[in-house]
Amino acid sequence: MASLTASRALAPVAAAGNLFAFALDVGRGLFRRPFQLREFIQQAWFIASVTIIPTALVAIPFGAVIALQVGGLIKQFGAQSFTGSASVLAVVQQAAPIGTALLIAGAGGSAIAADLGARKIREELDAMMVLGIDPIQRLVVPRVLACMLVAFFLNGMVSFVGVAGGYFFNVVLQDGTPGAYLASFTALAQIPDLVIGLIKALIFGLIAAVVASYKGMNAGGGPKGVGDAVNESVVITFLLLFVVNFVLSAIYLQVVPPKTG
Repeated sequence: MASLTASRALAPVAAAGNLFAFALDVGRGLFRRPFQLREFIQQAWFIASVTIIPTALVAIPFGAVIALQVGGLIKQFGAQSFTGSASVLAVVQQAAPIGTALLIAGAGGSAIAADLGARKIREELDAMMVLGIDPIQRLVVPRVLACMLVAFFLNGMVSFVGVAGGYFFNVVLQDGTPGAYLASFTALAQIPDLVIGLIKALIFGLIAAVVASYKGMNAGGGPKGVGDAVNESVVITFLLLFVVNFVLSAIYLQVVPPKTG
């Protein structure tokens, strides 16, 4: 009984170790040839097609909520001229990468987990290994790179739509001045703020694809097991995203000091 309890207690540690080992295998597969260019293009197009419209729709309320909340808070301090900078910082550094990653994980990641899980229960992955084909190099690597590429470009779209939405709601609903909103962009914001947002998007896309691929390739128990793998991949990705976002933000604030107005 004691050994059974200990094994259950160590199960999360073992799962984390297996996921880390899988990520190392994916990293090693990035440098193996031949590169599956056709699979990469197909996956990138598919992930973009299922995420671009939801991402654009989510970006508008993201920017609106941030503009309303930040604008109201700054107005209490009498610093309305910094509304634009504060909104841009919040959108570019936090909202855009997180919003992009959530949709990449929820739409693209779940599709990846379902696809690889279905291949697993049909024993296609075992057949590939029997033929001497590495499933990670053949299937996982193109999907990981596709998620990273799509996340990179979607982050730029979310940043633009979020800032534009924040501008509209600040000027229309909060009686802000258009010129002051635009002129304050450079007061607190700086180029590294955009760079860290893009880096976060790449890392979040990597995490979403690796977790989805891992859960899909380890699915079992028939169709129900595939469904469980999809749900688990989304939940695990969400948890990892917030933890990694906190770590990256803390490191960034230590490396790049905030700009003073």
